[in-house]
Amino acid sequence: MLTSILIPFRVVINFSWGLITTAIIGVSIISIGIFKVLLPFKTPQRICSFLGNALFRVWAYCMSMMFQLTQRMEWHIEGDLDIHEKGWYMVMANHRSWVDVLVLMHLTRRHMPMPRFFLKSQLMWIPIIGWGCWVLDMPFMKRYSKELLEKKPHLKGKDIATTTRSCAKFRHIPTTVVNFCEGTRFTPEKHEKKQSPFRNLLPPKAGGTAFSLQIMGGQFEAILDITIVYPGTDKRPVVWHLLSGQLKNVYVDIKTRPITADLIGDYASDEVFRAHFQQWLNQRWQEKDQTIDEMRKQIHSTR
Repeated sequence: MLTSILIPFRVVINFSWGLITTAIIGVSIISIGIFKVLLPFKTPQRICSFLGNALFRVWAYCMSMMFQLTQRMEWHIEGDLDIHEKGWYMVMANHRSWVDVLVLMHLTRRHMPMPRFFLKSQLMWIPIIGWGCWVLDMPFMKRYSKELLEKKPHLKGKDIATTTRSCAKFRHIPTTVVNFCEGTRFTPEKHEKKQSPFRNLLPPKAGGTAFSLQIMGGQFEAILDITIVYPGTDKRPVVWHLLSGQLKNVYVDIKTRPITADLIGDYASDEVFRAHFQQWLNQRWQEKDQTIDEMRKQIHSTR
């Protein structure tokens, strides 16, 4: 009874904290971005990038606090993050909720290079958040339907060009490039519509991961295969559980995978490599699917 009464207060506190800290840090990053545009020289731009990245890490700490602000939450992390701030890494993660971003912020806030996400182009127009992500050089991807590409073939390859430009900028600052390979958040409706062969996941899209490896494969030190599970969130969105203080546990599995030579190739033009890479990613997704089943069994056995 008391927990139910406290829910509105927890929502107000958590939402206000997220909104205010995002606004303050976001405006600060955007201000740095203005100088970055006005001073088109390498040294000032790199200084601006360093300062923006430092503020981004401060935001990560602020978002991490949301998991403990109004409730006691436990982290259950399996695997080893044997990495350092001065390296370059690629993350492949399942995508259940916007809370996934905050989970990755929590994981990277101390000993990892700050992450960069592949974002939908529509997010560019979200005040503060979209503009701040643009200043941080996050790639905004615009998806085109097969029908539109048939009508306007010149649009084909636009995402490749965007990925290439963004990854080129990442070469100068240690970065964790994040790919939510499913391309969208998992829901039972999407799972059924896409006729997914996986029990807990949507089919993975290989393009973004393959292009990133093609451009930066020699610079990445490893692939971090991250699986996230939120127990007890089947009936309501995960973000509601977080804001209302009902998210008590987050389970994370981390597998570090080497980047072998067979994972780097011309995904756009080489049909043999494209088939090989898609098969490799599907195998990783089968393992991730099984990992989620095992994590859920573990959760039920501890209750």
